[in-house]
Amino acid sequence: MKTVGVDLAAEPTRTALASIEWGASTGADAGAARLTQLQLGISDSEIIELAEDAASIGIDCAFGWPIEFVEFVSAHAARVPGTHAHTGIDLRRRLAYRHTDRVVREQTGRWPLSVSTDRLGMTAIHCAELLDGFAAAGEQVDRSGGGRLAEVYPAAALRAWGLLTPGYKTKPEARVLAAQMLLEALPWLETTQEQQALLGSSDDALDAVAASLIARAHALGKTLPVPTELLEAAKIEGWVALPTCGVSELAGTA
Repeated sequence: MKTVGVDLAAEPTRTALASIEWGASTGADAGAARLTQLQLGISDSEIIELAEDAASIGIDCAFGWPIEFVEFVSAHAARVPGTHAHTGIDLRRRLAYRHTDRVVREQTGRWPLSVSTDRLGMTAIHCAELLDGFAAAGEQVDRSGGGRLAEVYPAAALRAWGLLTPGYKTKPEARVLAAQMLLEALPWLETTQEQQALLGSSDDALDAVAASLIARAHALGKTLPVPTELLEAAKIEGWVALPTCGVSELAGTA
């Protein structure tokens, strides 16, 4: 099995991709996995090509915007007076978060960044373009995670696995520690010295590897399912694939 993880950024220069082959050890451990590719600065066309034979692709970015936010902006653009059940700060909070964001908050105790009001806007537009690119290549894009594509949240997964290092996004010493912690938790993952060095110097590379690990959980059916009552919304807004297993449970030959 092959999984691909993408840490998406607004521009290809900060976008990272990690590919893992499961059960592809070059050593004696048949249950091991191998990090076959870890690359910074990758285009959408390269992502789509490299993911062609992957069982699952984890993309670190929101797959859509809150339905109520889209309706609010559309009404504002059309100069249609709003008729909202909520007003003031209650309305603004509803427009800021998707249904899946609220579930992430319930499961992890922390809010994801808002795709409609925070600094994710340019990256979210890039993600919409990437999903369109997958669709143009023949992919059945299901934003709720029903197909190969999965919206992932590396920080939440790392926290659940006990591997989140505070400050790894901004502090060089924290990045080194984060890479060490991750690799120590994955003794069955074969990596090269060059890949290890990149993980210690780039939070984008580390998030891409985490995204590929979450993609493995998604492929094995070990992520939080979409509740039936939220499925229609998830198909529009997206759904974060939160792992429901420990990181050690990802190893194996399946």
